[in-house]
Amino acid sequence: MAQNRIDVRLVRKAQEGDKRAREVLLRRLEGVLRMFFLKRVGRSPTIDDLVQNTLLRIHGGLEVLRDPGRLRAFAMKAALFELQDYYRGRYSPKEVLCDPDAMVAVSSAQPKRAGAKVDLERALSILTPHARRILELREYGFRYKEIARALGTTETAVKMQVKRAMEKMRRVFAT
Repeated sequence: MAQNRIDVRLVRKAQEGDKRAREVLLRRLEGVLRMFFLKRVGRSPTIDDLVQNTLLRIHGGLEVLRDPGRLRAFAMKAALFELQDYYRGRYSPKEVLCDPDAMVAVSSAQPKRAGAKVDLERALSILTPHARRILELREYGFRYKEIARALGTTETAVKMQVKRAMEKMRRVFAT
């Protein structure tokens, strides 16, 4: 249990840029977060994702934490936000694993779907690489704010890119 205690000096070191302190801090929070999610979600394959995303939130917000003694409360609030995203459906599976031979059988049996794939590829091909990247990140569940931070732009610019990209794609599908 002493290993899970959060030392204020350790938090301050992590805030000042000490990578080792930050790593120790996040490792200590990992067990607490895992138990938080286990109690609320039960045993689920998404627990690892929930914990990891919460740790990323904490990592990203550590510098703005004014009172190092409130790190645990800060971490639990981040976990609560992550849990809310989970309940809103953000963690729906994006990948479906299946047998490649079954994929060939399905694609040859349904030629209409093959045409839809070509249309999607054509619609995506009219977008700029920047717009395609933003749509890809949205599909993976990233928020506008996170995308803006990753691409070094504003949240408003990202939203506008998504809006314009969707309009362009709608026109392609309409024709």
